[in-house]
Amino acid sequence: MALANAGIAQSEIGMVLLATSTPDHLLPPSAPLLAHKLGLTGAGAVDLAGACSGFLYALVMGDALVRTQGRAVLIVAANILSRRINRQERASAVMFGDAAGAVVLAPSQNGIGSLVSSTLTSDGSHYDLIGIPTGETLMTMRDGRSMFAQAVKTMMDCGKTVLQQANVEPTAIGHFVPHQANARIFDAVAEQLQLNNAVTACTIADYGNSSAATIPLSLSLGQSTYRKDDLILLTAAGAGLTGGAALLNYTG
Repeated sequence: MALANAGIAQSEIGMVLLATSTPDHLLPPSAPLLAHKLGLTGAGAVDLAGACSGFLYALVMGDALVRTQGRAVLIVAANILSRRINRQERASAVMFGDAAGAVVLAPSQNGIGSLVSSTLTSDGSHYDLIGIPTGETLMTMRDGRSMFAQAVKTMMDCGKTVLQQANVEPTAIGHFVPHQANARIFDAVAEQLQLNNAVTACTIADYGNSSAATIPLSLSLGQSTYRKDDLILLTAAGAGLTGGAALLNYTG
């Protein structure tokens, strides 16, 4: 669907970046098989295990590849978290869902948007707040309150960074598309960033938390509401602790 919407030939794709925490196999990576099934012969392909921040990591890396190689990049964020839900841990089991989203980045003057600024971060001191312990198959959240606090801080700090990089005031942001971990998290981030004029995407009630897939899914669902020259702020925080933010200019 993303390739068709972009109107781009398969031969123009130079790289496939698959952001997932639930690959079909531990080895080999799933991205080469994805590229093969899409008929992207000769394209590079690699998995990115960036947890809930995986789409933003792929977006920033893909943008760099486009700029240095002059070829298009297909980014896919996909997770089947129903494989990893611990149904005995109700606090986390009720939040997670399965979803996928994709975007095409290309060297073009006629696209629907451009990346204005971005930042990525990590803090390994909070490595074990959420994860799948060695030898186990189900996800567990060790400390939900700490994860909440760290997610708000990470998303807020990254959001501030990209706004400062672009010299953009918070009031200029038209849409806020955060990772859909918890509505209280992104409401707190929006308040602390003073995004008073922004429409905040909220898809978690209908689709749950699908980790890296939530941002591209939310972008797709909200696209009809974007207007030319809208500024769109993306933020995420996830297990590891990983985080990031990106500022997009929607050119229609």
